[in-house]
This record gives sequence, structure tokens and C-alpha cells, in this order.
Amino acid sequence: MSVKIRLQRHGKKGKPFFHIVAADSRSPRDGKFIERIGSYNPNTNPATIVLNNERALTWLNNGAQPTDTARAILSYSGVMMRQHLAKGVAKGALTQEEADKRLAAWTADKQAKIQGKIDRLAGEKKDALNKTLKHERAVNEARLKAMTEAAAAASAVVESAPAAEEAPAAEEAPAAEAPAAEAPAEGGEA
Repeated sequence: MSVKIRLQRHGKKGKPFFHIVAADSRSPRDGKFIERIGSYNPNTNPATIVLNNERALTWLNNGAQPTDTARAILSYSGVMMRQHLAKGVAKGALTQEEADKRLAAWTADKQAKIQGKIDRLAGEKKDALNKTLKHERAVNEARLKAMTEAAAAASAVVESAPAAEEAPAAEEAPAAEAPAAEAPAEGGEA
């Protein structure tokens, strides 16, 4: 039986989520598997990888062949580096202490790169938010200025208009009183 370490797709359309599994190469992609080793979520930035490194290393040492994507994930998480260093120790090229030091240095460097990416993304997000807020502030100030100018123009029109409006108002008032005076005279004739 040929064993592969591969990805098994889950999630919904447009939002994939993968399980990293050891499976028989003849089984379907999302079908039966031997062991679930971890998970991979490409929807987050940086991608989230949860992996049981010991079990993955055991499967690699037992002859399981990773697919290209699974190999990249195993390499990213340090499993391939551990296997490489273990082969060097088995051949006598280096001691176990040297291999542990190299793995620790590699892991620290990898974590620093990941943290640097997280910090950079957080900084970019903060800068984009500040830029958006600055733009909104400028737009709101422009609207306020336009509204103030419109209100000032309307008040200037209203101040010049009352002198012209007072004369017609005076003419209308006596006309309204005249019919009221005639009303009692009509009521007395009936």
C-alpha cells in the first residue's frame, strides 16, 4: 500500500479549509484516510497551520510521500528540516546536539519572519484605517464649509427680503378686516 501525506478539502465554496492526512494513494481526495495529522487554513493571513510534527515525521520516516502542497506545508512547519537533520545524525555527519542547535536556530528565524509579517500586516491595516479616517474628516469638513456658506447666503437673502415683504403684508391686513365688519350687518337683516 502506497501512503501519501496530502490535503483533504473541507469548508464551503470560496472558503476552503484543509485537513492534512496520511491516506492510501488510491483513496479519493476527500475519502477514507489512515490518520489525520493536522489542519491548514489558507483564509487567514498568514495561513494557519496546526500540525502534529511527531506524527508527520513518523509517517515520513515510514515511507509516506507528501504531495507538493503537503511538502511545502511540512517544510514551512519544520518537519522536513527535522527529517534532514535526523538523516545527518544517522550518517554521523553531525551530533544530536548540533542538530538540535541548528533546528532551534532555524525555528527561531522562522518565528521571527512570521512575527515580522504579522506586525507588518497590522501596521498596514492601521495605516489604511488612519488614511480612511483622514479622508473622511476632510470630506466632512468640506461638507460643513459648504453648508455654512449656503446658510450664510440664505440668511443674506432673508435679510434683504423683509423690507420688500413688509409692504404687501400691510395691504393684505385691511382687506381681511373688511369682510369681518360686513358680516354682522348681514346677520341682522335675516
